[in-house]
Amino acid sequence: EQLIGQVIDDGRLCLVEPLGHGSGGVVFRALDLFTTSHFAVKCMLKAEPGSRQATFQKREIRLHSSVSSHPSVLTLHRVIEEDSYIFIVLDYCAGGDLFKFLTRQGTFVRKDALVKDAMCQLIDGLEHCHARGVYHRDIKPENIMCNKDGTQLKLGDFGLATDIACSKNFGAGTSGYMSPECIGTEMGHTGYKTAANDVWSLGIILTSMISGHNPWRRAVMTDDCFRSYIRNPDFFRLMLPISAAANAILVDIFAPSEMRITLPALRKRILA
Repeated sequence: EQLIGQVIDDGRLCLVEPLGHGSGGVVFRALDLFTTSHFAVKCMLKAEPGSRQATFQKREIRLHSSVSSHPSVLTLHRVIEEDSYIFIVLDYCAGGDLFKFLTRQGTFVRKDALVKDAMCQLIDGLEHCHARGVYHRDIKPENIMCNKDGTQLKLGDFGLATDIACSKNFGAGTSGYMSPECIGTEMGHTGYKTAANDVWSLGIILTSMISGHNPWRRAVMTDDCFRSYIRNPDFFRLMLPISAAANAILVDIFAPSEMRITLPALRKRILA
């Protein structure tokens, strides 16, 4: 809150109000005093040079910058460094995050065309990232920004992103959106494919769009719903108001990592 009203970027951007918290920082709505345009600005306390946190901050900026040119990825316009803070200037999305739309009853449920369009945007954005060797690792509704009516979606918050295709950093991400292999229950210590883990996270979002809630709390066998799915692949049809075609897509998403559907194949299936 102490940053509200502060002017940065050589007198250009005024931090107006906090929008929320991202990984490692607070996001503000900022007003461009020269053009009256609005931006989102992620403010991070500058880490000690050479520290682990400084490495993470540099990695976030580097990886986000490298994929920022796609319409389904939040644009990173510039980075401003001051004595105590790093400011990342991003697109401002007036609708807020996807979580708000998913929790408004009826936004996506039983609206197949809207779901298909939203998912294709996310797939296209994520495929763009993967093609450039960037794996998000924290895909969830709170990290997807929307326009006012929720019809345009952009991937944001690359604070946990990596350029490592097979990671041993188990537990990276948000619990309910992690694949079993990311949690560490499926493959032991051999590592997990970060691209396949991103596909799993998209599947959780797709389930929420279709049905209004997530399929389970955590993809572990101690979770009753996840255990029920593993024991009966028709679990979704029994528990959720979905079609046989949607059920088949979810089964292919929530398959073991080596059998999981790819993003191009998923796009085709969704549009079929």
